[in-house]
Amino acid sequence: MTEKSAEKPAARTGATPRKRKAKAEAAPVVPVSWLRRGLRWLLRGLGAVVAFYAALILLFAVVPPPINLYQLGESWRLGGIEKDWVSWDEIAPVMGRSAVAAEDANFCNHWGFDMAAIRQAIEAGSNRGASTISQQVTKNVFLWHGRSWSRKAMEAILTPLVELVWSKQRILEVYLNVAEFDEGVFGIQAAAQHYFGVDAKDLTALQAARLAAILPNPRVWSPTKPSTFVRSRTRSIMSGAETIAADGRSACFEDR
Repeated sequence: MTEKSAEKPAARTGATPRKRKAKAEAAPVVPVSWLRRGLRWLLRGLGAVVAFYAALILLFAVVPPPINLYQLGESWRLGGIEKDWVSWDEIAPVMGRSAVAAEDANFCNHWGFDMAAIRQAIEAGSNRGASTISQQVTKNVFLWHGRSWSRKAMEAILTPLVELVWSKQRILEVYLNVAEFDEGVFGIQAAAQHYFGVDAKDLTALQAARLAAILPNPRVWSPTKPSTFVRSRTRSIMSGAETIAADGRSACFEDR
């Protein structure tokens, strides 16, 4: 066999080394270690948020919340707010019953969400009346005002935790101390002084019902200059407060 016939061309094996290198450079692969590290930091961040809110919920079960985001904003805007915390023993019992009758008649019977009220609101095409006192406390104390889905999602997560850790009496106590009763007027003690010149523990049934009546819209309605609607709502609340006391729906927050 001659030397020429022994030399045969090399078999083709596909892409050349240069082409394979260019292809590899065009589609870089993210190292698995970076993905794991990113996921690890994400989980740590979520854990820190959960731990932060869990600590606040435990703390505020015994310590009065000093101020919330909405109050901070109003204080900045108005140059100050009226706010004076009072304990449950310093609030007239009829005020608690009036607030529950006005805002959440089934307060003692749910775990944070009134599913019957939510279904009725959905059927009516409105969310009015679906928010419980527990949800309002969660929003006012731990979150911000607004209708964003992120705020609603956090409210849905935190409300059952508040219900789990706090007693119903504590939830109502905090609610009455952080609720807005007029522009820059927060809490039942400041409201009682502002409107009637009395302490929260000395409120009458009529005064308590008037204050509860304006809670959905305190900047428009007044307990001292009640509109026809507020008068009608006041009568309904007074009747409702008597009813929940009689049928036991106030038992979860009243000292007996």
